[in-house]
Amino acid sequence: MDFKNSETKLNLMRAFAGESQARNRYTFAAAEAKKQNLHVVEAIFAFTAGQEKEHAEVFYNQLKAVSGENIKVDGSYPVDINDSIAQLLRYAQHNEYEEYNDAYKHFADVAEQEGFLQISGIFRNIAEIEKTHGDRFARYAELLEQDKLFVSDISTSWMCLNCGFVFNGVSVPPNCPVCSHDRGYFIRVELLEKL
Repeated sequence: MDFKNSETKLNLMRAFAGESQARNRYTFAAAEAKKQNLHVVEAIFAFTAGQEKEHAEVFYNQLKAVSGENIKVDGSYPVDINDSIAQLLRYAQHNEYEEYNDAYKHFADVAEQEGFLQISGIFRNIAEIEKTHGDRFARYAELLEQDKLFVSDISTSWMCLNCGFVFNGVSVPPNCPVCSHDRGYFIRVELLEKL
């Protein structure tokens, strides 16, 4: 199949637009988390926004063969505006799972049927990353909803994201004893690998 007349070309542009919008939504959500002194959640959103930018770039670079053209696509994109950080995390979880379960798997199948195996592989690999994003957003939403973001049932190691101080206890101190940043900078050490 000729790439210029393919559905894959359109799907790449849809994916580029979706990733670009996700990046902005997560940047906006990070700003809201910062306003609410939830710096660890701010970091989660900012970290994920950076990965969404990279996904957008990967999809965009696949369009090099049609450089200089305008590509018209239809699509629907979420409006995720809320003061509740837990709700913003749930919106993000939903959107990531939608990309994982629906959009990118379908786009991969279409690319494979049209003979674009490398692009199909890219869609499948990024779909798996989106699942990881959704899982991470879900975990932080659960912690917020259960009022356990900074409290644990058992002694836990917590790290200050600002200076790296590790505190052991069932709840984080109001301020880091090293750098004095507020408790919103603390993250469970066990979750660092899932950041």
